[in-house]
Amino acid sequence: MRTWYFSEMAYHPAWEKGLARGSLRVNFPNEIVDPREAGALLNRYLDEFALCDEAGLDIMVNEHHSTATCMTVSVPMALAVIARETRTARLLTLGNPIANRPDPVRVAEEMAWLDCLSGGRLEMGLVKGAPYEIAPANSNPGRLMRRYWEAHDLILKALSTHDGPFSWEGEFFQYRNVNIWPRPIQQPTPPVWMTGMSVETGKLAAEKGHVVGTLLSGGLAKPMYDAYRKRARELGWEAGPDRMAYAAIVGVGTTRQEGLRRADSIADYVRTAPVVAEPFTNPPGYNSIAANVAMLKAGPRAHRLVTDRDGQPIDHRTATVQQFMDTDTVFAGTPDDVFAQLQAFNTRMGGVGHLLFFGQGGYLSHQDARANITLFGKEVAPRLRELGAPAEAAA
Repeated sequence: MRTWYFSEMAYHPAWEKGLARGSLRVNFPNEIVDPREAGALLNRYLDEFALCDEAGLDIMVNEHHSTATCMTVSVPMALAVIARETRTARLLTLGNPIANRPDPVRVAEEMAWLDCLSGGRLEMGLVKGAPYEIAPANSNPGRLMRRYWEAHDLILKALSTHDGPFSWEGEFFQYRNVNIWPRPIQQPTPPVWMTGMSVETGKLAAEKGHVVGTLLSGGLAKPMYDAYRKRARELGWEAGPDRMAYAAIVGVGTTRQEGLRRADSIADYVRTAPVVAEPFTNPPGYNSIAANVAMLKAGPRAHRLVTDRDGQPIDHRTATVQQFMDTDTVFAGTPDDVFAQLQAFNTRMGGVGHLLFFGQGGYLSHQDARANITLFGKEVAPRLRELGAPAEAAA
């Protein structure tokens, strides 16, 4: 199991005002931001990413827009800085919300440029994007997935075509000459990742051979992984743990209490992330009919998408750190505690090759974040590298 450190680089000083207004996204005015304070926080977060190289961890970056929960507005911008400040860490974009981007060829250029800059360390996540991104991007949610797959195919063709310009005449994108410079070091393209939470996504990811990742999704993860493995077998190949990724909050401490305290602080990100005005939570057409039927059946519990291991729904907005641990959203305690928890999780999931380590969030201090990264890198990550598919899954 490889470990990828992750932080959404939040502007947490605005959270109390956003919670009072009932929305931290889309319609939360930026008059709340102190730009100098935002700049200081961004530099602090980038220092923490740089530390990962020393700690032996890989790095993941994502982006969001019009929100106090994430100040990373551009994956390529963030990774360009991180690539220059690191030497060995693999660099994962999870991701590029390509259906919301106006120019997929520009995305391909940026990814190739980053792969060259980093010496071939890029891993490329091509994602749909959260429902809250529809309004800032001025996207049409009803045709988002058709646009996503066309952008996906165009980006991969642009990265892997080296014999001169080609033209593209699609439903959403038209180009007379596509011929990106430079081309990526990794051939035919950098490794491709996608994200999801459903059985349908698991099947699609297997058909493409991409790594599939799921974020803070608890019991929803295993059906997706199982669907991936089943579809891969139908297509004549065996999907190993390296095709599966899972994002979770991890708090490590020299004592159990210290690890729990750190995890509880980071979990404030999860408690605030769903706080958004209702019109932006489920744009018409964004979710499939089946997903909307499930939410209607859930009624007032619709926001409680994650369940504990007994099948009981957990409200992310109010959950305790122990409740989060019961959903596999949080792993916390001493290094031995965390390793044992992740080892058990790996067995339950049938083998997960990538842990996306949410190691900073909420009001966690710079000192605590550095300690969390360092202790995890020294005491937990080396043992996780030995984990593979559980014996019963591999048999």
